[in-house]
Amino acid sequence: MLHDIAKIRLLSGWFPNTVLWITVAGFAILCISQILYCGRRHGRFTGLQRLLMEIVASAASAGIGWTATWLISDVYVLFGVSLGWDVIRNVAVGFAILAFAIASCVLSRNWRRTLACILIPIALLNTAIRVNAAYGEYTIVGSVLGLPTYSELQLSRVHKATMSMAQWEALAAAGKAPQHRDTGSDSSFAIPATVSHFRSREADIYLPPAALAATPPRLPVMIMLGGQPGSPDRMFTASGISHVMNEYAQSHDGLAPIVVSPDQNGSAVHNTLCIDSPVYGNAATFLTKDVTSWIKKHLPVETTAKYWTIGGFSQGGTCTTQLGPRNPKLYGHMFPVDGEMQPTNGSESSMIRRFYGGSRAAYEAQIPVNAITQHAPSTQTMFTVAGEQDPESVNNMKVIGAAAQKAGMKVQAVITKGSGHDWHTVKSALVPGIYWISAQMGLGTDTKPISEYPNLVDVKL
Repeated sequence: MLHDIAKIRLLSGWFPNTVLWITVAGFAILCISQILYCGRRHGRFTGLQRLLMEIVASAASAGIGWTATWLISDVYVLFGVSLGWDVIRNVAVGFAILAFAIASCVLSRNWRRTLACILIPIALLNTAIRVNAAYGEYTIVGSVLGLPTYSELQLSRVHKATMSMAQWEALAAAGKAPQHRDTGSDSSFAIPATVSHFRSREADIYLPPAALAATPPRLPVMIMLGGQPGSPDRMFTASGISHVMNEYAQSHDGLAPIVVSPDQNGSAVHNTLCIDSPVYGNAATFLTKDVTSWIKKHLPVETTAKYWTIGGFSQGGTCTTQLGPRNPKLYGHMFPVDGEMQPTNGSESSMIRRFYGGSRAAYEAQIPVNAITQHAPSTQTMFTVAGEQDPESVNNMKVIGAAAQKAGMKVQAVITKGSGHDWHTVKSALVPGIYWISAQMGLGTDTKPISEYPNLVDVKL
C-alpha cells in the first residue's frame, strides 16, 4: 500500500489534476450558492453580504500573500535566490482561495460550512502542488516523504572493464558488440567516507547498458550534485537524467557516461558549502577523495580527468565551479546550472567565522571566479546554464563563464527559455549538455548547434 502511494506522481497525472478540480469545484459551489441565495438572511447577514465579505477577505489575503512572497523572494532574498513569478502568483491564488474558504466556514451554516471546512486543507494541498510544479522539485509522493527511490547497487554484478570505448565501438561497427541490455540501471549505494568521515546519505548511480555487460568498456563519469535543500535522489527524479542517458545509449551502441549523484550536504537542511569545515564535516574531501576512489575501484570507468565531469544544479552548480577549477587533475569538464557567484550560508561575516575559521582569504579562494583565475591557464571545458526567468543566475553564468573563457577553457553558455531557478531549466539543458560534454570526453560527436534547440539561447560571452 505504502509502496503504491509513494509512486503517485505529483507533476502530472490523476492526483494533481483531481486536487485542482476539487478545489475549483468547491470554490465555484460556494460562490454560486451565495449568489443563488443572496437575498436570504441567515442570522445577521444576507447571502449577498456574506459573499461580499468573503470576496473582500479573499482579495485582501491574495494581496498579503503576493506582497509577503515578493518581499521574501526579491527584496530580502531569504532563500538566496528569487522564487520566481510563478511561485508568487500560485501563493497569492492559494491565499485567496484559503481566505475565501475560511470566511465561508465562519459565516455559513449547514452543508455550506461543511464544504468550506473541507475545502481548506484541499486548497492548501493544491497550492503546495502548484508551487512544487513551478520548481519541478518533487516528482512523486515518495520523494516528499524521503522514502528510498532505488534499490541498492549489487557490486557483485558490476564487472571490471576489459576494453576501451574505441574497442567497443569497433566491435559494434562489425556487429560483434558484447551482449548488453537495452537500457541502463538506477540504483543507490552508501559510499564509505573512509578518508573524510563525512556523514552522507546514499548516492544515486546510473549505469548505462555497456557498463552492465559481462565485458564492459572503460566509460566516462559524470558527478552530478543536487541543490539545497534537497537530496541525491533529486538529480535523478527531478531532472530525468536516466531517461536522457538511456536515449543517448540507444544511439551510441549502449555507451553513455556513468552518472553518480553523491550527497554533498549530509542533510536536506545542511549547506556544507562543499568545503571541509568544523560545521558539517569534510564535504570537499568526501567528494574529491572518497567518492572518486570508490568509483575508480568499483565501477568500469576511465580514470583520467579527460573523462570526468562535475556538474550540478543551484548549490550543486556553485559547488561545481568551486571544486572543478580547484581540482583540474580530477575533473576535466564542468556542467553548472543556476549556480551562485560565491558560496553562501547566512551573512558573509558569520559564514567566514563559522566555516572558514575567520579567514577571509580562505573564503575568497572558494569564490568561483577567484578559483578559476588562480588556476589559470586551464584546458578544462564548461557547459554552463541559467534560466531566463532567473536574472541573477543569468548574470552569474555570464561572469563566471567569461572568467573561465579568459582562463583558456572551452565554454558553452546557454539560457533556457520559459524557466528560472528550477528543475525545468535542468531538464531543458540536459540533452544538449550531455551530448556536448560527452563529445569533450571522447564519446560521440556533437554536431547540433544550440541555435537548433527551440527552447535554448546560445550566449556569446
